Amino acid sequence: MQSSCINLTQAARHVQLFRIDGHSATWVKVSAPIASCRIAVGGYDWAIDYYPNVYYCNESWIKLGFTMASDGAARGVVATFRCRLVDQSGVLKPSGEKTLSCTFSYGLTKEVHFMRRFDVNVSGYVQQDDSILLECAITVLLDAAAAAAAAAATTTSVAAPPSDLQRHFGEMLRSQKGADVTFLVSGESVAAHRCVLAARSPVFMAELFGDMEEKDSERIEIKGMEAEVFRALLHFIYTDTLPEQDEEDARTMAQHLLDAADRYGMERLKLICADKVCAGISVDTVATSLAMAEQHGCSKLKARCIEFILATPANFQAVAATEGYKFLTDVCPSVLNDLILAIFARYKPFRCS
Repeated sequence: MQSSCINLTQAARHVQLFRIDGHSATWVKVSAPIASCRIAVGGYDWAIDYYPNVYYCNESWIKLGFTMASDGAARGVVATFRCRLVDQSGVLKPSGEKTLSCTFSYGLTKEVHFMRRFDVNVSGYVQQDDSILLECAITVLLDAAAAAAAAAATTTSVAAPPSDLQRHFGEMLRSQKGADVTFLVSGESVAAHRCVLAARSPVFMAELFGDMEEKDSERIEIKGMEAEVFRALLHFIYTDTLPEQDEEDARTMAQHLLDAADRYGMERLKLICADKVCAGISVDTVATSLAMAEQHGCSKLKARCIEFILATPANFQAVAATEGYKFLTDVCPSVLNDLILAIFARYKPFRCS
C-alpha cells in the first residue's frame, strides 16, 4: 500500500525585526507603548506594540501587544506570534521564544509578557549603543482564497542564492592576487590589499591613503602584535568572520583581537570579541578581563565583570587572591573605585523616610 502526504492547511509567515534604542532609558513605567509598527501578513494588517516596563508578578517586565488592525474582517483569523531577542553582533544564539496562538477579530489585542527587564539587562543582547533587537515571527492560517492568492504571488518570484561575497574576499586574501602592501609582523611578512583594509578600518584609511608616512610605503612594520593575531584581524576584515578555532583558543584569540580591534577602530569586531571574553569569565580570568574592559572602553564587559566579582562574598575573596587581581590594581587602580561604588550601591542599607 502506498501512502501520500496531503497539505490540508496553508499559511503566510512574516518575520519582523523590532529595534529598540536607548533600552536603559526606558525603565520608567508607562501605560502606553513607546514603540509600534504595523505590517501586513496573510491579507490582514497587524500591529505590534512595545511596552518597555510593566509591573507583572511583582517584577518589571517587557511586554508586547499584538492586535489585528484590519477593519471589516468578516470572521476570526487564526494567527501565531513568536518573539525572541537576537544578537545584533551575531555572536550569541537567539533567546528562547515566547509564543502566542489565538483566533483574532478586528481590534482584538493579545499581550505577551516577554521577559523580565533584569534578565534582558544581563543577557548579553543589550548592545554597546544601548539597543536591543526583537525578532517577531507572525504566521497567519489562510483560507482557500487567500492561499491561492499567496501561491500565485510566490510563483512569480525566484529566490536568489545566498551571498558569497565573504567567500570571494576570503579567497582574495588567501591567494594574495593583486596585493599591493606587505606588513612585517613579528618577523613574518603578510600581504594584503590597501583598498580592502581602508574600506574596513578608519585607521588603515588614514595610514594608507592619508598624510601619514605609511601612505607611500610598500612594506609596513606592525609593532606590538603577534603574526597570528594580525592574520586573524585580516581574516575578519576580508570575511567579517573570525577564524574557526576550538572554544578555548577562540577565547584567547578574542582577548588579543579586542586590543587589535580597538587599535584599528573596528567597532563590530570589538563588540564580538568583548562578548566572547564575557562568555568565558571565571574566577581566574575576571580580573584581567575587567582590566581589558577598562582599557578599551567596553562598558558591557566591564559591568559583567563587576557583577561576577560581587555576586557573592566568596567570589570577591577568590578573585582578590588571584594574580590577575594584583595586575588589575597595578594597571587600572581606578577600577577599584568602581568596585567600591558598586558594593555600596548593592549593599547600602534602606533608609526610612
